[in-house]
Order: sequence, then C-alpha cells, then structure tokens
Amino acid sequence: MSGALVGAVPAPLAELGADLGDMPVAVPVLVAAVVWALRRGARAAAGWAALAMVLVPVLVVPLKLLVDRAGPLTDATGYYPSGHTATAMAAYGGAALLVRERWRWAAPVAVFLTAATGAGLVLRGYHWPLDVAGSLCLGVLLLAPLWWVSSSGRRRSSGRTPRRRTGPS
Repeated sequence: MSGALVGAVPAPLAELGADLGDMPVAVPVLVAAVVWALRRGARAAAGWAALAMVLVPVLVVPLKLLVDRAGPLTDATGYYPSGHTATAMAAYGGAALLVRERWRWAAPVAVFLTAATGAGLVLRGYHWPLDVAGSLCLGVLLLAPLWWVSSSGRRRSSGRTPRRRTGPS
C-alpha cells in the first residue's frame, strides 16, 4: 500500500513533512518550550518533557533491531517503528503540553506537525503506515506522564480541585 502512495503528492512537499521529524528541526522546539516552562517554575513538567525526548532513541533503536522490518521500497530492515514520527510526537506534543496554558493553539499545531511528519514519511516511501502508527502509540505512552503532571499542575494553580462524583454513574 505504501508504495502506491509514493508520488501522490509532490515530492518536495512530502519531503518537507518527513523532515519535520528530524532531530535538528523538532528538538529545538521542545528545548524552547522546556526553557519557557523552567522560567515559569514548572520544573517537573519540563523534566518529563525532556525525559520523553531522551527515551525516544532509547526505545526506538532496540525496537527497530528486535522487529527487523523491511521498508516499503527496500529490502533493508530496521523500519519499525518510525523514529522520525516518535521524535515529532515527543517534541511537538511535549512542547504543546508545556505551553498550552499560554498558547491554546499549541495542541492543534502539534497534531498537524506530527501528522505531516507521518504522512510525509509514508508518501515518500520511507515508512509503512504501520511504522508511523506504532510510533504514535509509543508517543502517547511517552507523553502520558507529562500530560498528567502538567494537568495536575494546572488544577493546583487555578485553585480548583477535581469534582468527585457522588451517586451512581
């Protein structure tokens, strides 16, 4: 299926999407958000965001070796999961979680950039769609602690406590 999608959009556009998951492109976005969070005193959230990014290669590289999957247009192996997609999700998703209180549009932008990365990788023939989907699942697991920490921090800072339901649900 992925081979049939190659060339469905102009190659430079697909390549631009794929490049959004490169470390030199995605990581500076997360670094800026981490610095911003640290300046606002959100040390725990900043630490979880940085840890999520550090864990991307720590988890992706052994998975690639373990699964040993061939790419869509090559017999070479090591394509599952997509490191670029995992990088994009950790960087853009982590940044969005750190700055969401200030910039409400950060989450939709993070979703767009991560989706553009995955689509670009598939449309260029670098990855199968399942490689991208696997990395998205990994990204959810990596960002879950950050989401929890940043959400509980927002509840504390707003003075609100979560409502408890009483009675049958």
